[in-house]
Amino acid sequence: MRQTLLADVAPVHPAVPYIGIDEAGRGCLAGPVVAAAVILPPHADAAALAALLPALAGLTDSKKLTAAKREALAPRIREHAVAWGLGVVWPRDIERINILQATFHAMWRAVRALRPGGAAAGFDLAQRPLLPLIIDGDKTIPAAVFAGQAPCPARAAPPAPACPAPAQRAVIGGDALIPAVSAASILAKTFRDRLMVALDQRFPGYGLALHKGYGTAEHMAAIADLGPCPQHRATFRGVRPEAGQTQGSLL
Repeated sequence: MRQTLLADVAPVHPAVPYIGIDEAGRGCLAGPVVAAAVILPPHADAAALAALLPALAGLTDSKKLTAAKREALAPRIREHAVAWGLGVVWPRDIERINILQATFHAMWRAVRALRPGGAAAGFDLAQRPLLPLIIDGDKTIPAAVFAGQAPCPARAAPPAPACPAPAQRAVIGGDALIPAVSAASILAKTFRDRLMVALDQRFPGYGLALHKGYGTAEHMAAIADLGPCPQHRATFRGVRPEAGQTQGSLL
């Protein structure tokens, strides 16, 4: 059966609850890919949300914000969200299933990990499987992920329980256009940045705290000098060029 897309059904009014989703770290050479899912209080548009919750004024694509602004907004998002969640997929799993599939699994893990935020009063998280997903990019989560397919067949762990596939919409540039997606972008980015700072302490010499795992000249030079560490993605060109693979894109 064809997966239901929001484009196939009546448009969802912004005042209707939905789950905004975005990721961070897809293009890095080291560290995990992290996704966040956020449900915000009902609002008519971004201006109405800012009027309702002045603390959330300025939500936009995390890449357009300074690190200080992102760090200031992240706790406000958790405080004023109806619900929020994070999903992480680590390098060994990225190598097994490729970065695009790993990103899909991180997104669904974030949805499954939704926890009440400060504005959760009166909202039943049991409604979660019924809420539509709005995802930054041009791709939606494949039905196999909702069906509980294990992300890494080599693992002995049982697959996640199967869930009905929700309605979805992929929106290019959604992290700058849709408040809940912007909020997810900020939570994913700030969580991953803090994680990379911690990993820099465990794997010194690569500058992970500075470049957060992206392929800067300094990072590439460190890999050439020291060799990859366990947090590097061995299938990525630049870590092991002879094993480079074509990685999927969500834009």
